[in-house]
Amino acid sequence: MVQKMKIDFVSDISCPWCAIGLAALEQALVQTRDVLSAELHFQPFELNPQMPPGGQDIAEHLTQKYGSTPEQQAQIRATIAQRGADVGFSFNPAGRGRIYNTFDAHRLLHWADLQADGKQAVLKKALLAACHSLGQSVESHEVLLGAVAQVGLDAARAQAILASDEFAAEVRERESFYARHGINSVPAVIINERHLISGGQPAAVFEQALRQIAAEPAAS
Repeated sequence: MVQKMKIDFVSDISCPWCAIGLAALEQALVQTRDVLSAELHFQPFELNPQMPPGGQDIAEHLTQKYGSTPEQQAQIRATIAQRGADVGFSFNPAGRGRIYNTFDAHRLLHWADLQADGKQAVLKKALLAACHSLGQSVESHEVLLGAVAQVGLDAARAQAILASDEFAAEVRERESFYARHGINSVPAVIINERHLISGGQPAAVFEQALRQIAAEPAAS
């Protein structure tokens, strides 16, 4: 019997491990189609909610935030690139020059989730590619609208959202909800609002967890 599952993928566009985690989760969902059918929703999390317009040099940012050295950063980039390749996600070999505010991207993702055509996932992947594969500025409205058009959503509607504060309150409420419930790092994969899988895990780890949850008796 195929179990229906709700999966909330809490993440940020600027998080490379979120790109890896999503690609791995999607592989796991393909492998577990015999036991489950997933309804996937992307929930907002900002790694740097106070990031000013124009962003910050990525090396400077990582040094300030984590105290990492250039050598450590290079090693982490190599690890991320390999993990991405393992799940079919390509990171820009030159890395990202800057890191940007992602709030407007989250507003568009919230809007996309309200549509009946399942476009939120494809918009999420387009934004992750713009950020990590192409090294584009995901605070740029031009970049955001390009992603919207690329996946077949209404660019004029998206432009109106970006020109206003529409969905700002809803995104902040979601961010606050997950923070109150202990989510302080991403990606965080929450299944049926009960089970948490943390981090950009390999596909095999996601598959094992999904099969275990699918085998559990339904909650009464």
